[in-house]
Amino acid sequence: MNGYNRKMPQKRCYEMPKYADPKKKMCKERIPQPKNTVAMLNELRHGLIYKLESQTGPVHAPLFTISVEVDGQKYLGQGRSKKVARIEAAATALRSFIQFKDGAVLSPLKPAGNLDFTSDEHLENGIENLSNDKLVEIIVTLMLTEKISNLTSLEQPTLRHQMFCMSQNVSKSAITVDGQKKVPDKGPVMLLYELFNDVNFECINIDGAQNNCRFKMTVTINEKKFDGTGPSKKTAKNAAAKAALASLCNISYSPMVVPQKNVPLPIDDKSSSMELPQIHADTIGRLVLEKFMEVIKGQEAYSRRKVLAGIVMTENMNFCEAKVISVSTGTKCVSGEHMSVNGAVLNDSHAEIVSRRCLLKYLYAQLDLQCNQATAYQSIFVRNTDGQYPYKLKSGVHFHLYINTAPCGDARIFSPHENDTGVDKHPNRKARGQLRTKIESGEGTIPVKSSDGIQTWDGVLQGQRLLTMSCSDKIARWNIVGIQGSLLSSIIEPVYLHSIVLGSLLHPEHMYRAVCGRIEKSIQGLPPPYHLNKPRLALVTSAEPRNQAKAPNFGINWTIGDTELEVVNSLTGRTIVGQVSRITKQAFFVKYGFLMANLPGILVRKVTTDYGQTKANVKDYQIAKLELFSAFKREDLGSWLKKPIEQDEFGLAE
Repeated sequence: MNGYNRKMPQKRCYEMPKYADPKKKMCKERIPQPKNTVAMLNELRHGLIYKLESQTGPVHAPLFTISVEVDGQKYLGQGRSKKVARIEAAATALRSFIQFKDGAVLSPLKPAGNLDFTSDEHLENGIENLSNDKLVEIIVTLMLTEKISNLTSLEQPTLRHQMFCMSQNVSKSAITVDGQKKVPDKGPVMLLYELFNDVNFECINIDGAQNNCRFKMTVTINEKKFDGTGPSKKTAKNAAAKAALASLCNISYSPMVVPQKNVPLPIDDKSSSMELPQIHADTIGRLVLEKFMEVIKGQEAYSRRKVLAGIVMTENMNFCEAKVISVSTGTKCVSGEHMSVNGAVLNDSHAEIVSRRCLLKYLYAQLDLQCNQATAYQSIFVRNTDGQYPYKLKSGVHFHLYINTAPCGDARIFSPHENDTGVDKHPNRKARGQLRTKIESGEGTIPVKSSDGIQTWDGVLQGQRLLTMSCSDKIARWNIVGIQGSLLSSIIEPVYLHSIVLGSLLHPEHMYRAVCGRIEKSIQGLPPPYHLNKPRLALVTSAEPRNQAKAPNFGINWTIGDTELEVVNSLTGRTIVGQVSRITKQAFFVKYGFLMANLPGILVRKVTTDYGQTKANVKDYQIAKLELFSAFKREDLGSWLKKPIEQDEFGLAE
């Protein structure tokens, strides 16, 4: 019995050595290896033939000479094997492709450090097979040569970007956008340190209170300075690095290319074609901010704001000579009890709406120049001899709108930290694309379907809230009927925004839908030259942080040519001293009457004394506007809400 109860000794199990998982090994082997010079040349020129020209030397140490003919030119390469000689011949051909305006040919890449380029191993693998760090060092060395510095300012970013793409060839995480442009899989600061040796960051300024600091960092590269701001030093440093990469290497971290934070993803052609170059976006934002600080000097009490907007004008996209046309602040609308029956108040004091009204003031001033033959050449307008409108913008004149945050309404109905990067998973969600209205004496918007519909004068005076269409909806309207307004539409061709630059909260999908995408399939029947405009979109590198302060009850406006800014009480729609603003309906109607009486080329000079009737007489504009309203209805996005009709029943004499 004892023998049966005794435990049997356990056999030792032979443990198999822990080799790598064969599946994982196969995956690793499938990673594309860097291409040598022969493969690169064959991609650029198809059908090449390599010929053995000669074989010299003893049997134990032969020297082969291989030739390849590219575009009628023969290139030679030598090596201890035919493979090495073929690679050398391809390398010689590749070096000849990069040429400069002065006719100088790009010299071979110089080794960084103590690399032994006489080794057969390096020759067989080609320069592309170097480690990523070594390759970047070589590229930086090449970029800093005199031949690169001799390039024009327009050529330098392109060549630097091509070299950056070369370095990304050894990284399987490099992502191609639009078939050519590559975006980095690294943070901007890290990438900047890899591409340049002499990177120097410095914190030069700290603004604001302790609980609301604003840091300013500058980075110096090759004696060029790039600034970035943010609520922390890290954010400001990233912003400065992004600005430098955009300017020097044409590398953008814009949400139009990188929807998710620091995670570049491919985008479709629609989004890429709507992206404004980052360097231009930063210029627009900087110009508006600088102009605001300039005009507010001496009246710092009115510098408090939540939303800042401005419009910049360029000619032939020359941003070196760009002009700031208007600057404005504001976030509120007029109170119902202060409505005016003679067009003497500003109904909507949101910054982007006020900036557009300032632009109208500028357009009237430019048409005034046409009234005098001696000053006509200074105007941005020219006579339109072959069109249905007397005047049109000069070719190459563009207007760019800057807002420090997404416009209220549909463009701002999203979570800034959501991780949706692809196609909208809920395109039919009721909140998507809905027309929305601003709330009297408050911030934010509500869908028009939640409102009472038609607004009446006596109803508003009795206590009904006065509702105003959201800024997103008004910008969508501008992209159909133009930004020139109904009165000027009888004189000039429609004027459209070329780009919209935001200081924060740019979500490409939501922004595109808000300003034009929600009606692009339903809009129809627009009278030429009216059309659906699709402005380019961009976000500045130094994004503005969320401002939790209470919005002030005033806003400022300034237009180029003004000697001082104007401060408007948003709740009364008049200046803080009770006067009529210079950008009201009343003011523009007076200017319009003057133009109709004095502008050359006007066929019908008589102006109806009634403001509302004068607008109604501009038939094509009214047709385009009604088609816009119908497009929203067809998409079941709501009905456009109008102000009480009594607001437009005033005349010139008043």
